[in-house]
Amino acid sequence: MSRTDQDEAEIEASRAPLMAHLIELRSRLVVCVVAFIIAFLVCFYFAGPLYVFLVKPYAVASALHSVEGAHVSPIRLIQVMVGLQPVPTGDHQAVQLIYTAPLEILFVKMKLAGLGAVVLSFPILAWQLYRFVAPGLYRNEKGAFLPFLIAAPLLFILGAALVYYVMLPFVMLFSLSQGIQAEGVTASLLPKVSEYMSLATALILAFGLCFQLPVVMTLLGLAGIISSKVMAEGRRYAIVAVVVLAAIVTPPDPISQLMLAVPLVLLYEISIWCVRLIELRRNQAEAAEAALG
Repeated sequence: MSRTDQDEAEIEASRAPLMAHLIELRSRLVVCVVAFIIAFLVCFYFAGPLYVFLVKPYAVASALHSVEGAHVSPIRLIQVMVGLQPVPTGDHQAVQLIYTAPLEILFVKMKLAGLGAVVLSFPILAWQLYRFVAPGLYRNEKGAFLPFLIAAPLLFILGAALVYYVMLPFVMLFSLSQGIQAEGVTASLLPKVSEYMSLATALILAFGLCFQLPVVMTLLGLAGIISSKVMAEGRRYAIVAVVVLAAIVTPPDPISQLMLAVPLVLLYEISIWCVRLIELRRNQAEAAEAALG
């Protein structure tokens, strides 16, 4: 029996009636929902520390701005965020965010809990998805699918870390530098809790999802839908699309757009090499089968 015939036999043996598939789907959805609810409750219980954690970029930017003004070195800002340098202590007041609706804080905590629940329960959700589709995959496809379950959350965390340690502090420092201090006139930043958290969560989701580009493109290459040659020839169009996407999902300032556009262009180049590697292995496997046949 050839390799293809053996794979076909394994898939045929794993087939089940439609009702059995629906029952399995229901059971796996129940597991996913239960996992999400438990993660949501845990994250809601720790919503306060999560709030303090997400406010830290604003606090660091505010402390640096109050001591050094608008001329803060980008390297110094990053070093303070990652803990290589201490947060400056001066006569500046603690950062203050306001809320103007009675239930605004509650809704903010629920949003934070929802975002945290997705991140916390993702391994369970991904594993349930894999176990549901695994019977319909060939043996080599099963081995190729598992690395993406690991790469996807790692790339999401990488994008979120870029937002937390670089993007958000720069955005808040830029916002603080727009204040006006004149005789008889003062305009200073006093953000609402919901607006700041919406900005932070939106940037984290945008960067985390955009950083899935290598995973998506590699899967398309694995399925034979796209080739490295097509990706290389369409590089200029991809760069234009990346710039447009960065302008849509980031705040309206060039610094934020560049911070998303540059990593995405690099990730696109990485995607091309990943697809080339898949094509090389596929050609080698076909040549080996042809030699044996």
